[in-house]
Amino acid sequence: MEWLWWVGAALLFGIMEMLTLGLVFLMFAGGALAGALAYALGASVPVQILVAAVTSAVLLGALRPWLLRHLRQRSPLVETNSAALVGRDAVVVSTVTVDSGRVKLNGEVWSARAEAGSAIPPGTAVHVSRIDGATAVVTPAVTGPGTGPGAGPGAVPGVGGTAPRA
Repeated sequence: MEWLWWVGAALLFGIMEMLTLGLVFLMFAGGALAGALAYALGASVPVQILVAAVTSAVLLGALRPWLLRHLRQRSPLVETNSAALVGRDAVVVSTVTVDSGRVKLNGEVWSARAEAGSAIPPGTAVHVSRIDGATAVVTPAVTGPGTGPGAGPGAVPGVGGTAPRA
C-alpha cells in the first residue's frame, strides 16, 4: 500500500502545478511516480525516497529548462500590469517636470515625471520609457511629417483632431 502514498503525492504535486504553472511541481510529481515505480520493483523505503529525490532533481535540472525554452518559443511571454505600459504613448494632463506631473495613460491618469530636460506642457504626446513604482517616466514623443497627434494610425487618443483608425 506504500505505492498509494507515492501516487497521492504525485496527484498533490500535479494539483499544485496547475495552480502555479511554473513546471516545478510537475517535476516533483515525476519524482513521486518514480518512487512508486521503485516500490513496484521491490525497493526498500530509503531507496524509494532516494529514487524520488534523484529523479526530481534530474527532471528539474535537465527537463524543466528545455520545456521552458520550447514553451516560450511557441507562445512568447506577454507582459502584464505596469510592465505592459512601458513603450506606450500617453498624453500630458498637467505639466510634467523631472519631479512631478500627470499623464493619461491607457485610459487612466498616472503620476509622471520627465526622464530629463525641461517641463512638458499639458496636451503634449509623450512616450513611457519605464515605470518607477506608481510613476510613469516619460519622454516627449517623436513627431515628424505625417506623424503625431491627429495624424492617423499613430495618433494618441485624446490629443489632436482625429482618433486612430482600427
